[in-house]
Amino acid sequence: MDMKKTCKWSLAVVISCAVVPFGVSEGAKLAPAFSSAAAYSAAREMDISAKAAVPQTAFSAAHSDMIGSTARDMEAAPEEVEIRLPQGAEIPTPMPSADVINALPYPTDLADHDGVIEKNNFGAYSGEQYFDLADGGQVRNCTSLDNSELLENSTKGRVFEIETGTEEPQVLIYHTHTTESFELEDKDWYDSDFGGKTSEPDKNMTAVGDEICRQLEESGITVIHDTLVHDYPSYDAAYDSSRQTVSELLEEYPSVKVALDIHRDGIETAEGVRLAPVAEIDGREAAQIMIISGCDDGTMDMPNYMDNFRFACELQSESETLFSGLTRPILFDYRFYNQDLTSGSLLIEVGSHGNTLEQAKYSGELIGKALAELFTAE
Repeated sequence: MDMKKTCKWSLAVVISCAVVPFGVSEGAKLAPAFSSAAAYSAAREMDISAKAAVPQTAFSAAHSDMIGSTARDMEAAPEEVEIRLPQGAEIPTPMPSADVINALPYPTDLADHDGVIEKNNFGAYSGEQYFDLADGGQVRNCTSLDNSELLENSTKGRVFEIETGTEEPQVLIYHTHTTESFELEDKDWYDSDFGGKTSEPDKNMTAVGDEICRQLEESGITVIHDTLVHDYPSYDAAYDSSRQTVSELLEEYPSVKVALDIHRDGIETAEGVRLAPVAEIDGREAAQIMIISGCDDGTMDMPNYMDNFRFACELQSESETLFSGLTRPILFDYRFYNQDLTSGSLLIEVGSHGNTLEQAKYSGELIGKALAELFTAE
């Protein structure tokens, strides 16, 4: 039996009636997870070393056009790291959640006050990089394209339509960095033993994706939630691994029009303060989200990137209309993130490693509601 197909069917489940937890198909055998303490520690700390702990030279210095820029502003957020394997390198088979659930356990007895967590609301911005969308929300343009050109495109609407009441899947939710996770308690300090990663699906990005899927399903939109773990045991192969999985799913389900890669950010200052972007929505704290839409600089073979951007703008405006303050400005930059695969491919950062799981799951619910409203509105 084809092992890849076996694993795919066991983890990528089409949701037509309910959000179904994924299991491993009988007989499927995959490579074992790391067992050494050194490998475990390295994998758990990868998120801090490769993503959160980026150089923190005065954040505002590189963006002097901003008004009121401080180290607590949007530029404190690092780039989403996109590592690629060398051409021709073997791509590791992604791991089913059930197979690695104990590989990166969420640390217990977190009591050392090693650093500060600071809540922050990333609001509206002024400056040459930023422009307001006609129906709400902002875009941060980090490309050579004129803001006026992007604003014009933002009003054209998406190039696809979502069908409701059909068993044919329309939306794919997946996680390149599946093990990214959050604080379990709402507090103003962190223990450095928490490296921001766990393979426990009820505490990592899978739990956030479940909330998005639930809202879509309740609105009659059939969705696939890929819960394969793409960033363990190999973090460096994560984007190659998720690309392979998404490509296989799109071939199997050509009805899918939207592919959303759900991550969480890692925002930390030079002093080690972890920033938790939050917004109060209907009396509850939600982790603010940031949509990333990639632009092709001529080297990415992504000629239809503007289709993704138009969708990003619609989702941004819908989210702000329904839940004012939920979003940080769309990041439009020269990024790839496998966004050549559909005309509805986006990466969404949900909160940071300073946010709580509850805040992030609530944001997942709100993202799902915004998507459902956008797709079902007449």
